Order: sequence, then C-alpha cells, then structure tokens
Amino acid sequence: MSHTPRRTATALAAAGVLATTASLALAAQSSAAPPEATTKAATAKAPTVQASGTIHAAPYEYLGWGSPQKPTDVMAATGVKWFTLAFILSDGGCNPAWDGNRPLKGGSDESAIKSIRGAGGDIVVSVGGWSGAKLGEKCTSATALAGAYQKVIDAYKLKAFDIDIEDTEFSNATVRQRVVDALKIVKQKNPGIVTYVTMGTTPSGPDATGKDLIKRGAAAGLDNNAWVIMPFDFGSHSGSMGDASVSALEGLKGAVKSAYGYSDADAYKRIGVSSMNGKTDVAGETVTTGDFKKILAYAQQHHIARFSFWAVNRDRDCSSGGGAGDSCSGVSQAPYDFTKIVAQYGG
Repeated sequence: MSHTPRRTATALAAAGVLATTASLALAAQSSAAPPEATTKAATAKAPTVQASGTIHAAPYEYLGWGSPQKPTDVMAATGVKWFTLAFILSDGGCNPAWDGNRPLKGGSDESAIKSIRGAGGDIVVSVGGWSGAKLGEKCTSATALAGAYQKVIDAYKLKAFDIDIEDTEFSNATVRQRVVDALKIVKQKNPGIVTYVTMGTTPSGPDATGKDLIKRGAAAGLDNNAWVIMPFDFGSHSGSMGDASVSALEGLKGAVKSAYGYSDADAYKRIGVSSMNGKTDVAGETVTTGDFKKILAYAQQHHIARFSFWAVNRDRDCSSGGGAGDSCSGVSQAPYDFTKIVAQYGG
C-alpha cells in the first residue's frame, strides 16, 4: 500500500495532503449499557440489517483520505450510529488539531460531527495513531497532556474518548505513564466519560509493552472503560484471522484480569477489539467477513466493551481490479459488508 491506513495513518500534515476525522470509540462500563431500540437499514437494494445503534459498535471513519463516504449515508445503509473519528495529533506543541493542522472548531470535521449528531448518532474521537506528532510526547507533563485532551472533549462535548497509542508513544515507558496519568485526570474532571486505550497485539494477546501499559493503568487506579487491541498486521499466525483475533482477545482478557483483579465476567466487559477489514498491511494477511462474524459471536458471548474496525473508508470493493488501499478492502464484497456485521453488536 502507499501507506498503511490503520496502523500508520500517514500524517502528511505539512504537505496538507492528509486530513483526519475518525475516532476511536469503544467499550462500556462494568455493567454494559442496554442497547438502543433496533434500527433497520434504510436502503432500497440492500437487505435489512438489524443494528444495535450503540456506542459498543463504532467503526472508524477517516474523513481525510480514501474518498470517505458521508457518515449519514453510512448510518442509513447500515444502522450504525456511532463512529470513531481519527486522528487528533499535536500541532507541533502541546495543542490538539486534526491531523496536526486543522482546527477543532469551524472546519469540515466539526461539520461532519454535527451531521452525525443531527441524524441521531454520536462520535468517539481518537487521539494518536501510528504517524505524526503525538500529544503524549509533545506535552511534557500529565497535567499538560490532560489539558490538551480536555480541549478536544470540550470542543465537541464528548461522551467518549479514545487513545490510539502506537509507535514511539507506545514504546516509551515515560510517555505510557504520562498517558495513564492524564487519562486519570480526564476521568476525574469529566464524570461518566467513556475512555478507551487502543494498542497493537500479538496473536496471543498484548506483548510485554502492552501488558506494562495495562499494569500501569491498574497501579494508578485508572478506571478505564476498555483496553482495546488491534488484531492484525501479525506477520504470522495460526488458523484463520478470526481464530487469531479470539486468541488475542483471550490474552487481553487475561492481562486485564491479572492487573486489575477483576472476575472473568468483569474483565470481558473491560476489553475491546478494533479489527481491519479485507487485506491488511501485511502481505498475505486477509480478514474476511467470516472472521468478522467469528469476532461478533465472541463479543456477543462475552459482552465485551467495543467492536470496531479500520475502516469504513475501505468497506467496499476495489474498482477496476485495484489492490487494497485507502478506499477499498481488496476483497470481493458488497458495500458495507463489514460495517453491517459490526452494526449488529449491542454490547
């Protein structure tokens, strides 16, 4: 691919090429919120989809590339009501901006959010991603970082907030602690806000760095709503990608249970998954609709906090025989096949 859409959402902010507005979303409290009334897909040709319309099903859409669909069109076609919009980055200092260069207020990002809410939906804003300047690194204290997060929360009166912690922000222990401490401040200042921390994973669960991050959260008393993994870009794995995703989620559940002392049931309610549809960034690795259905069955069995994926932009067939990329999945599919599966999850 020209760039890796989920794990490396390339930040070409300086060139003004890449725009963002997708967010991370996810997870529920220890007692999952009841699903909203069933919503039916409103498309003339597509089959009716029974959708949850809840925060638990909030796929990513990145409005800055990949010929993004109108969020309201996606809502009408699939029943999804929540989106995770990405990515908020540093503008060069300890100040948040879409892709590091677009203001929080007054632009196309805010317009998209208003349209989603006008259609009865809502959004999770995702901070971080693989590329670009990270707030966790540019803000030199937990208090300053919490202040930067707060600007985003205040701008959109957010109910949910996601930290997609990757690359150097993830690998630096000092920054991991700063993110944990900043999120704890955010939780204290915004009672009821739902927070997610999203990270990469191995097929058996979080690696040592991921486990350390979860342990730091527990030690700090961070009441995080969900620790979320991205089960793709493995390089190698056994069985189907659905099997590998379930294995990774079981490893995550074990890590969260161990760190926090939760019961199995409560640990499941504090984990989430953010997959990738179709061909991933790794050659030969493909996530099918069958894999999504396996993840859905696991989510429904254990009532996990979040089922998301990267990205709505890619949830369509590649025209003219092109390969997977920003705007298509690389597999034979009808529009929104993957989103319609995620939309069925109600928590």
